[in-house]
Amino acid sequence: MRFGIFIPQGWRHDLVDIEPTDQWRVMCALAQRADAAAAWESLWVYDHFHTVPVPTDEATHEAWTLMSAFGAATDRIRLGQMCTCMGYRNPAYLAKVAATVDHVSAGRTEMGIGGGWYEHEWTAYGYGFPRIGERLGMLREGVEIMRQAWTTGTATLAGKHYQVDGAIVRPLPVQDGGIPMWIAGSGEKVTLRIAAEYASYTNFAGSLEEFDHKDAVLRGHCDDIGRDQAEIVRSSNFNTIVGETEAEASERLAAVVARVRPYIGAERADALEQEYLASPGFGTVEQVAERLAERGRHGLGYAIHYFPEAAYDTSGMDLFERHVIPSLA
Repeated sequence: MRFGIFIPQGWRHDLVDIEPTDQWRVMCALAQRADAAAAWESLWVYDHFHTVPVPTDEATHEAWTLMSAFGAATDRIRLGQMCTCMGYRNPAYLAKVAATVDHVSAGRTEMGIGGGWYEHEWTAYGYGFPRIGERLGMLREGVEIMRQAWTTGTATLAGKHYQVDGAIVRPLPVQDGGIPMWIAGSGEKVTLRIAAEYASYTNFAGSLEEFDHKDAVLRGHCDDIGRDQAEIVRSSNFNTIVGETEAEASERLAAVVARVRPYIGAERADALEQEYLASPGFGTVEQVAERLAERGRHGLGYAIHYFPEAAYDTSGMDLFERHVIPSLA
């Protein structure tokens, strides 16, 4: 199994109580820490503008700006977004941005891409909020534009949602064949079909039963188009809080919930606590390792972990690196 790690950027209220002028220093230090730890293959940020689960005035740093900055500040680790919202940027422009980041990072860029869902920021930024079918139509056309741009250096598409005519994207990405695409989402009729056609990686979660079902749907789409499903790596994201004992894991969780409660309110904080308790990434290192191993036996090839305490305390990450990853890598 391969492993990625999210770098806190504020979206999940994971930089609160840190002065905005100090937040880049914290993010950069965590990125460089992950870069130095061979256990992590990739680092990730979210592509969002407003905090979650409730929009607040707390900082949320922009994903692709961070991609370029991390590319310059690190040497080895790969750089991804989970996931870029297709509707937030013209796809030809996005292809150009990503190709530039690939050069800044010497060929370490990944493209996580999806249809988008956070209505509050869509409307606040003036993008409207098209129905899901339109958003997925935008995803399909955007992915095709990026594929053209990265393989030929130009893109032309007279689509329903996007119209580009000889858009030049030079230089091409450093990576032969273009930047690997992670098609994120679990929509069975459209998203997983797009993944079957274009993805090097998928990203969907849910229970083990749900994972198995989505995997079967993806396999069916691959069979329909004649693609070897083994070419696509399955990935999932995990909210992760680990301890050497159950009591330690519970203490860490309590600290996380207490930190965000003033910003998101008691009801949402209680819901967040339950979300973490239900995560396969919560518990002792042995419990988490066994749950991930089970996912691996069902086809999970890549696990991306979000540590909500990372900006304040990296000891949980240390435990994960020393005890969980070596048993699964």
